[in-house]
Amino acid sequence: MTTTPAIIAHLESLSNDAHRAGMVRFGIETRRAFGIAIPTLRNIAKETKTACKAYKISLHELACELWETGFHEARIVAILLEHPSTMSAEQAESWVYDLDSWDVCDQLSGNLLWKLPERDELLECWCAAEPEFVRRAGIVLIAHIAVHDKKLPDERIIAYFPLLEQYAYDERNFVKKAVNWALRQIGKRNPALRDEAIACAERINAQDSASARWIAKDALRELQGYEFRSRKVSRKGFS
Repeated sequence: MTTTPAIIAHLESLSNDAHRAGMVRFGIETRRAFGIAIPTLRNIAKETKTACKAYKISLHELACELWETGFHEARIVAILLEHPSTMSAEQAESWVYDLDSWDVCDQLSGNLLWKLPERDELLECWCAAEPEFVRRAGIVLIAHIAVHDKKLPDERIIAYFPLLEQYAYDERNFVKKAVNWALRQIGKRNPALRDEAIACAERINAQDSASARWIAKDALRELQGYEFRSRKVSRKGFS
């Protein structure tokens, strides 16, 4: 499968109404969805990468074509085919403003956006934007940076707290859950950041909106009891 029509035809052949119904229960947009599980989409992307490499076909161009179809699963495959080195800030902006479902949003942030050199400038703009999934993309990007960028200094992570505090008022489900997720992921990086995240949660709680109270109480419930596992020192190589 090295062309957009072939991939779409294959996705359509895998349509599953039962799985699509399950997607609805999890709040996933299904108007243009086939109902295909993520592991299957990963396999399709893997096979497509292999075929494109053999035939010297541009993964970037194929990914862009798949994204433009608007099909839910085609966009996830596009994310899995694209590489951050070929994704421009303009493309990232375009894709983020196309988002209409939280799962595609999170796949995009977790696979591509956190690796972009312009990520901080982009996430600030997206957090400030009004559309629900654009704002979620900005906030979820903070969560993915906290999880994946192991070398980022604590002071750079702490600089994200004002954004979480600023948008904790947003009552929309997929925004407030993103703020909560980002706050918890920062707090689980190390003991010092846990203390900072707890302090941030307490400031959020003081905002006294329903959304802020939910975000803070749920984060505090996890972070106040969170224990960091001690790393076992390997003795391999010692006599």
